Amino acid sequence: MKKIFITVLSALAITACCHSAQPQPEQMKEIALQLYSLRDAFKTDFDATIDAVGKMGYASVEAANYNDGKFYGKTPAEFKAAVEKAGLKVLSSHTTKTLTDEELAAKNFAPALEWWNQAIDAHLAAGMQYIVAPWMNVPKTLADLQTYCEYYDAVGKLCAERGLLFGYHNHSHEFALIEGQRMYDYMIEHTNPEYVFFQMDVYWVMMAQQSPVEYFNRYPGRFKVLHIKDQKELGQSGMVGFDAILRSLEIAGTKHLVVEVEKYNYTPQESVKKSLEYLNNLIITK
Repeated sequence: MKKIFITVLSALAITACCHSAQPQPEQMKEIALQLYSLRDAFKTDFDATIDAVGKMGYASVEAANYNDGKFYGKTPAEFKAAVEKAGLKVLSSHTTKTLTDEELAAKNFAPALEWWNQAIDAHLAAGMQYIVAPWMNVPKTLADLQTYCEYYDAVGKLCAERGLLFGYHNHSHEFALIEGQRMYDYMIEHTNPEYVFFQMDVYWVMMAQQSPVEYFNRYPGRFKVLHIKDQKELGQSGMVGFDAILRSLEIAGTKHLVVEVEKYNYTPQESVKKSLEYLNNLIITK
């Protein structure tokens, strides 16, 4: 399968102008894979697994295993070389540093930012464009949530100064209410768009009984990267309106799509491959 490099938006515009003509693969946006999708295989044989990802037709990868300066046990340079040898690009990484109770109470980010400086060094050496915080617990108070917003702004500023972009990835618990305010909305409204984007996971938004498209319209331009996920393989559940999401990428501000598969009807590799095929076909038809 050929890899895909031009934006989904270009493909959609071409389709709208000429419904009978199907755009070629080169007219579609490159699609990344969140490597957590093949987590067990990477533990067994990283090089063979990343090679298989490249052969499926994915164009880039998002890591999920940063630890002590390494990715999947490899130095940043080794990780980058292995990814590129498979014909892929390094796009992004999931990693974060949670504030301690003392740091949260004192609003003292200095120790955490020291950790972030080292992490940024490693991510730059690995060729990353984005760092995404994949998780945080629901804070007990709105004041604590505000502190986290200020912390994320500080991290995002640090990343921006080094040429990276920083974002936050949601699950469903971010739609909980804290003192009457929805956590996810508060985070979007109280972080600086120059420093913090939101990597919406469209499946978890649906599981929270919310609409991704409504969020795009409410907060245009804040969703530079999307996690395209379903209960299992893409399209398997019928619950996620991927077609409506693809039609709304411009207002969302989306630049990259990242496929993630956490559960499977087939082998993990087959499920990951089928998900890419589903998304490619959906882009062509829409």
